[in-house]
Amino acid sequence: MLRLEGCGDFISQATCHGTYGCSLPAEFHCEDCFGTKLYCQSCTVERHHEHPLHRIKHWKDAFFHNVTLKSLRLRIQLGHPTQERCYNPAACQDFIVLHMNGIHEVSLDFCGCKTAQILEPKTAATFKLLRHFHILSFKSKVSMFEYWQTLTHLTHNRGVDRYDTLLRMIQEWRNITLFKCFGQGHNPAGTEATEQGSCAILCLACPQPGKNLPENWESAPSETRWLYALFLAIDANFRLACKNVFLDQMDPGLNHGWAYFVEEQQYKTFLTDKSTCASHNAVNLAEMKNSWGLAATGAGTIGCLQHNFKWPCGVGDLQKGEKYMNMDYLFFSTMQHMGDITVLNISYDIACQWSTNLWQCMHRYPSTIHLCHHDNKTITFLVPKFHLPAHIEICQITYSHNLLKGMAWTDGEAPECGWANINPVAMSTREMGPGSCRDTLDNHFGDFNWKKVTNMAAVPERDQHVRNFEDFNNALEHERPEQMVVRGMRNTHFLLALMQAAVRLSLSQQEADNLEHGMDDLLHEEVLCSMLISSGMEIEDQQCRLVRDIELLGGHSTDLHKVQLLYMLVIARLRASDMPTSRTHSTEEKAHKIELWLPSKIYGDATDPVHQCDATLSQAQAYDALDDLRHHLRLRAHLYKFKDTHIRGQQANTHVSAIIDKVESNVSVAAARYHRAWSALKHLSPALSRTMWKEEFPKLENDDIHGMSQGKPGQSSGNRTLSWIWKACGIASDAPEGEIALNESLRIEWCKSCARAMCWVEEVQLLQEEMRHVVAYLMWHATWWDAQADHRTGLVLAEVEGIRGYAKHQAAVRQDLHDTFLSKWGAMNGTF
Repeated sequence: MLRLEGCGDFISQATCHGTYGCSLPAEFHCEDCFGTKLYCQSCTVERHHEHPLHRIKHWKDAFFHNVTLKSLRLRIQLGHPTQERCYNPAACQDFIVLHMNGIHEVSLDFCGCKTAQILEPKTAATFKLLRHFHILSFKSKVSMFEYWQTLTHLTHNRGVDRYDTLLRMIQEWRNITLFKCFGQGHNPAGTEATEQGSCAILCLACPQPGKNLPENWESAPSETRWLYALFLAIDANFRLACKNVFLDQMDPGLNHGWAYFVEEQQYKTFLTDKSTCASHNAVNLAEMKNSWGLAATGAGTIGCLQHNFKWPCGVGDLQKGEKYMNMDYLFFSTMQHMGDITVLNISYDIACQWSTNLWQCMHRYPSTIHLCHHDNKTITFLVPKFHLPAHIEICQITYSHNLLKGMAWTDGEAPECGWANINPVAMSTREMGPGSCRDTLDNHFGDFNWKKVTNMAAVPERDQHVRNFEDFNNALEHERPEQMVVRGMRNTHFLLALMQAAVRLSLSQQEADNLEHGMDDLLHEEVLCSMLISSGMEIEDQQCRLVRDIELLGGHSTDLHKVQLLYMLVIARLRASDMPTSRTHSTEEKAHKIELWLPSKIYGDATDPVHQCDATLSQAQAYDALDDLRHHLRLRAHLYKFKDTHIRGQQANTHVSAIIDKVESNVSVAAARYHRAWSALKHLSPALSRTMWKEEFPKLENDDIHGMSQGKPGQSSGNRTLSWIWKACGIASDAPEGEIALNESLRIEWCKSCARAMCWVEEVQLLQEEMRHVVAYLMWHATWWDAQADHRTGLVLAEVEGIRGYAKHQAAVRQDLHDTFLSKWGAMNGTF
């Protein structure tokens, strides 16, 4: 880097090599041209007729000085090709051009060939700079002041003050770009014919009559009509406040309801009444919020509930809190863009009170925004899932997404996610005038909607939850057919889970029958084969308990003996007399370390009855261990709920925590017992040719040990999967004394599992329909842009070519998105 502060590779170059025969000294270097070669003044000017905004350095006094092309006598001629002079130029010597690489003073000549009124502007900004800031503000939320400071720094902090001028130019650029992107320049009637909301990016996945809905969708049967429902979310953001720095007359804004903000004059005409709600802070504190010095305390919005698009004419300023008057007007205003949709699902955090007198209040508003024939529409009001617990019980039942058919996995909280994108802009918009603030936010809402368009995707998770429900339902249906009747889920296969006690009894009866019929395989007069294996399993369980008890003693259990010698001297003599006995016992093998050598630890043949007996008892032990595991998991869940609801105070919490720790220990014991039984079956199955045992007894992992109402770590309620231990045989065969509690827990979990499966089925159906909406809308939009190519007539050839080229380009963009989504989603589920 230091080497580039000098002439570098051209240190020995004395004369310019820019043109043939040039012998002038090479003293000038361009920072923006490729390479570090030096040229003379005339060659530098000649090379920059087409690059008049490059930055030049002059080598003098042993270092580079910053100079301008203006100081080198470069003049820019407007209205003519490069290097062609106008015969009647209007010179301007102090013109400022703002470019991405800094602020430039240039010598400019306006064209005076044609008779025209010269306004004598003094400042201009290049399209490249305006486009660069436009995109940069979307991605980084940079403010115009910060961008201006960057330009002055690039100009070595000696730039002139054109900040206010740049503010006006970027506002005009946004407005002109808005008209261009939505085809208003292709309208023969001009921009004056722009309609309300026509410059908003619509949600492709939402139903748009005449654009993405199939034919005869209005006559769809009631079972599928919910697929064509419009989901809307109402919310307010108090971060989007605006200071009272200008009046509307001084900064009216250039956007008059053409995109997302409503038309301001008509909106403010009706904001006079005061809300009478008395149950929610959003309304109660409307007059108490810190609104001093603010023209707007926030913004209310109406958006797409499923995909978080802002809807046309669905955004407006809030003067003093979230008043009904504001939100009503925004709702009715955006409803004018819904078409003939007959099913509406509307989510609002205070929908329980807001919806009560909504239709009576509608008559106070202009007839142009009335929702016509609302009595003939199916309108459902809901409360977002996160906000619902703050409501009373009747509201939690009436306005819950989870309890209504056709809601799929909609949670109603989509607007809260969208604020993360727009909130960083609030630090700059709050200092703007009212018009500039609305125009800027409109622009950012449009960019947010467009990013949603280009990043649409869907990954169904239905199959896993449907399989979980069917497995759980089948396990209950097989064992309690008189209580579980589910259409389409009958299964003729029946498997009864036999506990260890029942298996022991069965084996004893079988051995007694063998003795009675003379098939005597008794090798001991008192101990039968089944008794031998059962006793070995019991001793194995006792060994495990003994190991656990020894671990609980800890490493300092004998420290008491050392202290005892200090206080009781006689202990030393008693221990010495007991030493021979202790030495004898010390040589004996520890009880918990004695290897029992059960048949499962020894490989044998399939004809050995001992191995057959061990396999049968190990299978029963596995069932028994699973039963104990489920029992302790249900007890643990009950204790946690009881603790949260009823236990208060340190002493009571400590006592309950000790009980819970004991239950946790029992869970670990039951799991370890199942592991022993599973290992025994694993060793015995090859010899006994049992190949299907793993389907009946899967391997128990740590992630599988959780309650019915719990999922794996990180799983939400909608994605929660039921562990296989609750779908295994034996789930409904508990002891009679726990029958009532078990039945209740099984019924609750069955309902939850069924609801999850049904919601995922609805979610997939809705996603598939939305995919069709998206591709149909993109095809319609591509066709619409193709039609715009030839709408304008009577223009010069260059203008016609530009209009046609832009329309064809936009049509190609939509067609490319259509093909991309079609390929992606078609490969995903084969729907298309």
